[in-house]
Amino acid sequence: MTQQQTDGDGAVVVIGGTAGLGRDLAEYYAARGRRVVITGRGQERADKVAAEVGGNTSGIGLDLTKVDEIAPALASVGPVQYLVLSAFFRDRNTAKDFNIANARDLATIKIVGYTEVVHALYDRLQPTGSVLIYGGGLKDRPQVGTLTVSTTNAAVMGLTRALAVELAPIRVNAIHPGMVADSPFWSAQPAEVREAIRSRTPTKRFTTMRDVTTAAVFLLEHPAINGVNLDVNGGASLT
Repeated sequence: MTQQQTDGDGAVVVIGGTAGLGRDLAEYYAARGRRVVITGRGQERADKVAAEVGGNTSGIGLDLTKVDEIAPALASVGPVQYLVLSAFFRDRNTAKDFNIANARDLATIKIVGYTEVVHALYDRLQPTGSVLIYGGGLKDRPQVGTLTVSTTNAAVMGLTRALAVELAPIRVNAIHPGMVADSPFWSAQPAEVREAIRSRTPTKRFTTMRDVTTAAVFLLEHPAINGVNLDVNGGASLT
């Protein structure tokens, strides 16, 4: 496959599409009849979730910490119109009690792994397609315990701009959600924690998974949006 192939027949590939925000986006496109490929750390889970998502969805087992295995795992993927990099490793780390293994895994996933996925699929990315990288709001509001999460999410901003230059005319954008109240992680947190964040947000409402997904679709599909790092948090970064 080359970048000269006809646009419009490419898949939506969601790296990390077996749970959370990645899965919600995969479900959005599957419901609209798109060919969707999702990846998860194990083949069995990827296949199971692909069946649950339904439509024309397939799964691939892919562990982004094993960077040498990324290209072989993606070898069967055909032309790609939209590439979504949403895999995540939730690492609670501090300078005082620094867990090197966890830090290495997160940095590998977000920087080396994401870039290797782009490299592996480079010749299959369609010229009018796009790449979307998921970062997070902690890039702007680090807290004790978010050392590596905040740092890698900040690095996503630089990666986005660099890839937008290197991959042109393919567009590259990033989305940085804040607290997503109905996501698997945040819905399991105490109500008072979520309420405290909501009360400080200028919109006075929770950001939902569908809010993030519709913003992601906008970034993926709008032909004039490129090199953008978009915060999706109701203005929480203003307060």
